[in-house]
Amino acid sequence: MTSYQFPDSFLWGAATASYQIEGAATEDGRKPSVWDTFSAKPGRTLNGDTGAVACDHYHRYETDVKLMAALGIKHYRFSIAWTRIIPDGRGDVNEAGVDFYSRLVDCLREHGITPHATLFHWDSPQALEKRYGSWRSREMAQDYADYVTAVVSRLGDRITNWMTINEISCFTHLGYAVNADPPHAPGTRVKRRKDIWQTCHHAILAHGLGCQAIRAASPVPCSVALVDNPAVTVPIAESPEHVVAAQKAFPTCWANGGILYPVLTGAYSPVLLEQLGWDAPEIKAGDLETIHQPLDALGLNIYTGTYVKAADNPNGYECLDFRDSYPRLNMPWLWMLPEALYWGVRHISDTLEKPALPLFITENGCAAQDTVNAQGEVVDLERIAYLRQYLKAAHRAVADGYPLHGYFVWSLLDNFEWAWGYDRRFGITYVDYPTQKRIPKASFHWYAECIRQGRVV
Repeated sequence: MTSYQFPDSFLWGAATASYQIEGAATEDGRKPSVWDTFSAKPGRTLNGDTGAVACDHYHRYETDVKLMAALGIKHYRFSIAWTRIIPDGRGDVNEAGVDFYSRLVDCLREHGITPHATLFHWDSPQALEKRYGSWRSREMAQDYADYVTAVVSRLGDRITNWMTINEISCFTHLGYAVNADPPHAPGTRVKRRKDIWQTCHHAILAHGLGCQAIRAASPVPCSVALVDNPAVTVPIAESPEHVVAAQKAFPTCWANGGILYPVLTGAYSPVLLEQLGWDAPEIKAGDLETIHQPLDALGLNIYTGTYVKAADNPNGYECLDFRDSYPRLNMPWLWMLPEALYWGVRHISDTLEKPALPLFITENGCAAQDTVNAQGEVVDLERIAYLRQYLKAAHRAVADGYPLHGYFVWSLLDNFEWAWGYDRRFGITYVDYPTQKRIPKASFHWYAECIRQGRVV
């Protein structure tokens, strides 16, 4: 009988993001990000919710760090807000903004928790959107690198685990749309599909320049990673023909061939470029060399996936739609597919032929319809069921010899869920927003026991 025991060296953690939890949107020199602007526009977020207060983590970080200590995690992934550090996106550094993260990092270290900092998690400066259209311009990549230098030169003595950018596909392919209102900030309409792929190219260029900036600015040896949310293709059955089909589908599913492929191999997937044709982005001389920086690790955010089967068609595969009766959690896209976590890891090692690259699950979790019962508890059985199955898939990856070294649950806290506002709850801690009271859910206590025993319980 499988015990689902992880190695003693396996890292257990939790993750959050700046705009989703910090609040204090106008304090200590911070200026608006594109999400402040986007969420202030009527109809763009559910109920008109914004991140102006969120979880008030900016003022309550000490309480939240004590919560992490009670959970038992030794690793915490958070993001740094560009507009706290360089409020205008370029130019003068706001030392008051730096000081908040300095206090947070010191507090984490006092509680024996290692900080893992993501340098960009969607909240780009509104000033750069106004100046040149943010990710539509190549200038964004260099301004990002300058911001990275400012952060790492000031905090790199205490943070040694850096992640450049989080989920490029979400703030490019979901932040820009052809003649339509995209669901994410900056919410910009563009004229051509090529324009969207160009924003994505500028973002992976920023990643490459960011890797160089981190290594140049860090006063001590450090780890540099990218965090991606690949579209994971899962064979409908693990027979040779369906496995091959899932591998063939991987580079052309969502944006994989235009993000992971150039970052990890130095070239866009040729199959993707053929499909894009004239919609492919402009790639200047030297771009791919800059983008293809050596990485110390890769973070994978995996929540769901796509089933694939072998098919008698020119592609050799067919991606399958889910029927309405298929199990899913409380988001339209959140189909229950635990094997996706295993196959996400396996595709990096096998399909992309990077068997030595250390991998982390940097986000995994689910939204559930959480309520507080008469006893003051939140008994989120569906979240425990979800996490248990995905952690078993993580264990399988480790048992099969793949280099999966850690897991960060999403999320430590209920938070501002982007265009869904405060309606959807992903946390293992319930946040009562009117009072900012934190209530650890049943999943919090379950995950704490997994950490304590080092296995899936």
